[in-house]
Amino acid sequence: MSKKIFLNESEMPSHWYNIVADMPNKPLPPLHPGTKQPAGPQDLAPLFPMELIMQEVSTEQYIEIPDQVQEIYKIWRPTPLIRATAFEKMLGTDCKIYYKYEGVSPSGSHKPNTAVPQAYYNMKEGVKKIATETGAGQWGTALSFACAQFGIECDVYMVRVSYDQKPYRKILMNTFGANVYASPSNRTQAGRNILAADPNSTGSLGIAISEAVEIAAGDENIKYSLGSVLNHVLLHQTVIGQEAEKQLEYAGDFPDIVIAPLGGGSNFAGISFPFIKHNLVNGKKVRCIAVEPASCPKLTKGKFMYDFGDTAGYTPLLPMYTLGHTFQPAAIHAGGLRYHGASVLCSQLLKDGLIEAVALQQLECFDAGVKFAKAEGIVAAPEATHGIAQVIREVNQAKEEGVSKTILFNLCGHGFVDMQAYADYFDGKLQNHEFTHDELTSALDKIGDLQPV
Repeated sequence: MSKKIFLNESEMPSHWYNIVADMPNKPLPPLHPGTKQPAGPQDLAPLFPMELIMQEVSTEQYIEIPDQVQEIYKIWRPTPLIRATAFEKMLGTDCKIYYKYEGVSPSGSHKPNTAVPQAYYNMKEGVKKIATETGAGQWGTALSFACAQFGIECDVYMVRVSYDQKPYRKILMNTFGANVYASPSNRTQAGRNILAADPNSTGSLGIAISEAVEIAAGDENIKYSLGSVLNHVLLHQTVIGQEAEKQLEYAGDFPDIVIAPLGGGSNFAGISFPFIKHNLVNGKKVRCIAVEPASCPKLTKGKFMYDFGDTAGYTPLLPMYTLGHTFQPAAIHAGGLRYHGASVLCSQLLKDGLIEAVALQQLECFDAGVKFAKAEGIVAAPEATHGIAQVIREVNQAKEEGVSKTILFNLCGHGFVDMQAYADYFDGKLQNHEFTHDELTSALDKIGDLQPV
């Protein structure tokens, strides 16, 4: 039987960990989209409350978690760390496999870890309404829940393919009080432009971000909230890795390998950054592996350059690994991973060789998810299956080398409202995706003029 390691509420992290303080090469600054000069706090003020902007640019190693945020965290945190002994047995491995289970949150994923503080800081500034985007729906669900805690209205622009594939995600958001719109929509100029060019557009996270940013920028009573990519978002997620660190200490263990999927970067950062700190500060050699879908391979096949975070070009230019902000990902079920770029922090760490990245096909990932469900009794979200598939690869590699490893991965959410994805897998409707050279480079070719002189 798999073994669960719990913490008491009193052992929850009191601060978020800011990896910027320990990075040997600090991230390059965001640039104003018009002037291409470094963007300052006032450039971001129309979209975000000032406290989040200060966290975005902070170089402090730790930032205190407010008491009100901690109280809401206690609804589901600390989350369990589980030794997957049944999965180990199925795989016939001597490796020790641990997973941090974030599916116990109100939204069923890790996303409330940042949704709650973002809603809190907006409430402190008197904000009454927040606009956001969502890919697979986990982020939209999390922010809908968080806004309900602080009496804030929430508008969610949900990528059209996920809006159609995952109706129960929309219903969850509605239940928490949010308004949900399929993106691209006719509610914004960005959406109307996309629909004029392609009335059957399946959408993308970049398009949905454009719509939400346009709504927020056009109304001083509305702020914008992002579920991944930005520094303050990744900062909030580090409660995951800090808890895991303490739980492994109780187990008398420490990981050789840390694994998590990467769409924009919050999931991967949450579990890995506290362990990367050990590499940077204490001389440890933990391998931290970000797993992306082969259908959206920004880390493994993209380029490190300045690019917009959204399709319409409303956001500041960010230095990141990107496939180009007009890149249109394939309509895979792992909607939370269908983003053209990676976070600034994860991109810089990869550029410096401090993390690794792999890209996996969706059939391998769903096969891994089914194996895991049979062994551990948890149906993982399509995004989370990418981490499981990489765990299996690392176990097989360890067998070939005749060694035993301790592997930690983040099971970022359950798939109980994503069962259509598993139905399509079992019905043989899912396919692997291969890109032509032109498909991978056409969007990148268009952003050369965005680079600072």
